[in-house]
Amino acid sequence: MTESAAPARPLSRFDKDHPHYRWIALSNTTLGISMATINSSIVIISLPAIFRGIKLDPLEPGNVSYLLWIIMGFLVVSAVLVVTLGRLGDIYGRVKMYNLGFAVFSLFSVMLSVDPFHGGAGAWWLILMRVGQGVGGAMLFANSTAILTDAFPAEQRGMALGINQVAAIAGSFLGLVIGGVLSEWDWRAVFWVSVPIGIFGTIWGYRSLVELGERRPAKLDIPGNLTFAGGLTAILVAITYGLQPYGTHATGWVNPWVLAGLIGGTALLVLFVIVEQRVEHPMVTIGLFKIRAFTMANIAGLMAAVGRGGLQFMLIIWLQGIWLPLHGYSYESTPLWAGVYMLPLTVGFLAAGPVSGWLSDRYGARYFATGGSLVVAVSFVLLLVIPVNFSYWAFALILLANGIGSGLFSAPNTTAIMNSVPAHERGAASGIRGTVFNSGSSLSIGVFFSLMVVGLANVLPRTLTNGLVGQGVSHKVAAQIGALPPVGSLFASFLGYNPIKSLLGPTGQLDKLPKKNADTLTGKEFFPHLMSGPFHHGLIIVFLTAALMMVIAAVASWSAGGKYVHVEPEPAAAGEALGRE
Repeated sequence: MTESAAPARPLSRFDKDHPHYRWIALSNTTLGISMATINSSIVIISLPAIFRGIKLDPLEPGNVSYLLWIIMGFLVVSAVLVVTLGRLGDIYGRVKMYNLGFAVFSLFSVMLSVDPFHGGAGAWWLILMRVGQGVGGAMLFANSTAILTDAFPAEQRGMALGINQVAAIAGSFLGLVIGGVLSEWDWRAVFWVSVPIGIFGTIWGYRSLVELGERRPAKLDIPGNLTFAGGLTAILVAITYGLQPYGTHATGWVNPWVLAGLIGGTALLVLFVIVEQRVEHPMVTIGLFKIRAFTMANIAGLMAAVGRGGLQFMLIIWLQGIWLPLHGYSYESTPLWAGVYMLPLTVGFLAAGPVSGWLSDRYGARYFATGGSLVVAVSFVLLLVIPVNFSYWAFALILLANGIGSGLFSAPNTTAIMNSVPAHERGAASGIRGTVFNSGSSLSIGVFFSLMVVGLANVLPRTLTNGLVGQGVSHKVAAQIGALPPVGSLFASFLGYNPIKSLLGPTGQLDKLPKKNADTLTGKEFFPHLMSGPFHHGLIIVFLTAALMMVIAAVASWSAGGKYVHVEPEPAAAGEALGRE
């Protein structure tokens, strides 16, 4: 007599075989990525309040470095570590690395909010804690898409990755709104907002996520990690210092240290490629780049990330420094309203992203990624057609089109990358994609700020000098102020500051002028009017470059091919082939 089989245990929704588990994975990873990207942009929009909170004037000589590193520290660390942490996920477990990232991110969010210092020391505290936060963010970026790719079948990955990717990109714009609101209340709240989300996500992740990926024990590639981290760090640090004036030059691209960083960093990355072809367990399998879909989709992703990051910074300058003051908004309130007026961009992302992911599962990534890139390119050109003091509804429609185009591109692009690689390489592939995303954001600051500074340098000195003289400032003082590096005026616009008072104050000119003239110079409209012409001159250079990048992204997306899904060889078929040899 045989014993009756024990009744099957009901599946918990947290079991890997439960049909709802994939949605648990999607929800948690989307929360994690949204938190990381919201936190990245929330700081950008809140910088004026943060600097007031630590009692530091960001426009004083030398303080621009603090401003840049509070922004760039997170991006540099995320870009540098994300490939390494993706490979560690392949070796030790993607869920393990992802959950640790949630915990690290939450810890450093707390540390940021309790900055005990003021002045330069307070700025350094924020920079170092942002670097620590970047480590946690890199763990999230490196492993989230790999976890989703493991959890979802190939025919549903586009939809899942689309939701995740759109949440990431939309998060970077939602952060502008959230930062504007919270910085009006208290600058520390900008960092506290991540803490409850991080604690909840960490506990939820440890309780619900399980390892589905194929783990392959391997040694950590020390030479590869060192050459990659050293090379990428050198390039991104050089870009950061290239934005600052050097001698009589408006930017620092001729600074010997900047040139050494760019050249030395490039040499280290070339050495990294050579090393990876010779070590037993490479950090990045260089053979992945022989997969056309993988390589072309990453090229397209880099171009899109640079263009998207440049758009974000230019819109902040445009709204905070020019359009909002001209329409009666106080400089203190411009961060909040800049975020609000950019909402059509986020709406476009949210509308198009998941739909394009679902459609790319059925029809392939090529048409959606290519078409989305071209829509974004057209929107960049349209931004040049409208005047600097635009009608908002025309501006909003262009932003909506840009958001829809980016949403159409992002999900299919990510799906093409993740579907094109073998299962055991998904962590590394996710890491490379994350590096491309974060490096593009860092590069966008260097590329577009430099292009804008070049554009301003040709026009702003004369415009600023003539404008000051027209209000009664002596020609000598006006010429001295006009000759200052334009990067100061650009950062003033970026932060929503009116720098005229701080520029003229030490000269004593404001006290000598009639009250009407002094009020005009320090009011809401003088500086924005002054910046409008030079700014549009710079915009032409910036947005034409961005449009060209998106055309390159379209070409690369088309070249990646149609619906590309890596198929593992069947063991039986492999054995038969071996027997026939």
